[in-house]
Amino acid sequence: MEAKVSSETARTKAELLAGGAVRIPRELRLPFSPSRSTAGPGAGSPEMVFSFGGARAKKAISRTSGEFDLVVEGETARILRRGDVMIREVELLPTLFHAPYQAFINVDGSCRLACAFCNAHRLGRDATKNLTDDKIVDMAVQAASEDGFAGVALTSGAAGPQDDSIGRMAELVGRIRTALPESPIGVEPYVTHPRQVDDLRSAGATEIKLNIESSDPDIFDRVCPNRDYGAILHSINHAGSAFGRNSVCSNIIFGLGETDESVLHATKMLANMGAVATLRALRVNEGNAPHLKAAVGDVPPVSADRMLSLARGQKAILAEYGLTPLAFKTMCHACMSCDIVPFWDV
Repeated sequence: MEAKVSSETARTKAELLAGGAVRIPRELRLPFSPSRSTAGPGAGSPEMVFSFGGARAKKAISRTSGEFDLVVEGETARILRRGDVMIREVELLPTLFHAPYQAFINVDGSCRLACAFCNAHRLGRDATKNLTDDKIVDMAVQAASEDGFAGVALTSGAAGPQDDSIGRMAELVGRIRTALPESPIGVEPYVTHPRQVDDLRSAGATEIKLNIESSDPDIFDRVCPNRDYGAILHSINHAGSAFGRNSVCSNIIFGLGETDESVLHATKMLANMGAVATLRALRVNEGNAPHLKAAVGDVPPVSADRMLSLARGQKAILAEYGLTPLAFKTMCHACMSCDIVPFWDV
């Protein structure tokens, strides 16, 4: 299956993702508010989604500095790199909540797991928004009234006992399913037992994301010391049966010191369970840099070449197993903004 965008566009996207922030002119009034994630490495930072040549890239933005510059002249916007035109025509895409065309909502930004790459547990209470259940349901319903709305997704930190967190998410899924009976609903929880997967499926979730985070169990133990690698894999395998093929996905962060062979081996292992890997290049910033160094030492930045090479390897594996990220209606595979997406970008 051919990619949806040109090889030149895919290369440009990879270089944009591998680089630093996009500087926005101080005098430019943005057409909508930037996204401010409360989960993952980018938690707390303003970001925007840029669309060009059929591809999307979500980038941190700054009014003061950046490796790239957004230049707006009349109705045309361009992105420059070190003064040279990198993207001749770019569009700024609005995010309903966190992602284009979907309400991707963090139920609880607080987290006790303290993974080295993640900044969510380092945010203050104000930054995590402290959403009530009623507010979350209202946000989903509000998003459903917007043009282009495609689905709802819920993620959450692990703040307390995991059965309590899953119970809350399942109740929210049920309420949103009642309010939006035809909407796809994705969930990205931390689960500790397969029964929690069943609870979310029974509540009305249609897709699930259970993250193994690293392709190397030894690296995982250093980066996520409060999580159980084996339990996550067991739950993913169960989810493949509970949710079905092309409805289960899992983050594999690369750039932590693992080999490409390890990444592709884990991708194939997940595919054998009916799950689609989300290959996510490590994002290092001021918040997580010291914690990553303590966990895995100094690691080289992820290059555009590595992003593209791993995505091509993943594409071959997914084709072998009859899987595709393009089947997803919610979460990261539907967003397509943070990764090189097989069958779309390559």
